Amino acid sequence: MSQSYNRGLIEDFGRWKEFSAGMWAWIFHKFTGWMLIGYLFTHIAVLSSAVTGPEAYTNTIQGLESLFIIRVLEVGLLAVAVFHILNGLRLLMVDLGVGLDAQDKSFYASLVLTAIITVASVPTFMDGVTI
Repeated sequence: MSQSYNRGLIEDFGRWKEFSAGMWAWIFHKFTGWMLIGYLFTHIAVLSSAVTGPEAYTNTIQGLESLFIIRVLEVGLLAVAVFHILNGLRLLMVDLGVGLDAQDKSFYASLVLTAIITVASVPTFMDGVTI
């Protein structure tokens, strides 16, 4: 007879503190992957405005780029993409057997590099935006 394991209630949010860096890396990688898929559909929707003509596409892009919230979302998109790329490279190295004993450190390094790249890019993204 098999023994069952009490996994607790879904509302037991105290279990999140038990997660290791590997679990957080998995959660963030899945989340950023879904965010990138969502962006793909948004990107296709914006590009579809070119069907009606080049003026409509130009007006759509100029209208979106002038909005502060769009610029903030672009910075968020950069952070999502950079983390997903860096964590994917980390996973590739782990799959190849490189750095198996330093998986936590490489996850934290990918978080720090993502933060540095994102913060360094904010002035470029916010250039010319009107609030």
